[in-house]
Amino acid sequence: MTIVRKNSERLGIPVGPYTHAVVHDRTLYTSGFTAFGTEAHSGSAGAQTRAVLDQLDSLAREFGNSLADLVKVTVFAIRPDDFAEIRDVLSERYDNAVPASSMVMVASLFAPELRVEIEAIFGL
Repeated sequence: MTIVRKNSERLGIPVGPYTHAVVHDRTLYTSGFTAFGTEAHSGSAGAQTRAVLDQLDSLAREFGNSLADLVKVTVFAIRPDDFAEIRDVLSERYDNAVPASSMVMVASLFAPELRVEIEAIFGL
């Protein structure tokens, strides 16, 4: 089985030892994405969630897919009071293609203003 590793120039080339996406056996796995470097960088959890979903959708489209092809997401959030806002944005963007999902509360993310990180698995 072939493994394909891909970085998206539209998302900025990673500065660390990771790849935006790895495809294995008709499944697309993503690294965790945040709103870092976007207009939502210091925004609300909802704004950050929208920015992350935009990035994930952009990446999926490079493989001929979209958010409708999500199989599983893991959402990392730092504030329990943000959970409802994050869920609202997810529900709005998923429409009827709701993936399996986990939401995990963490102490912090790599930059203090970040409130949400999402990693995803897509079917191809």
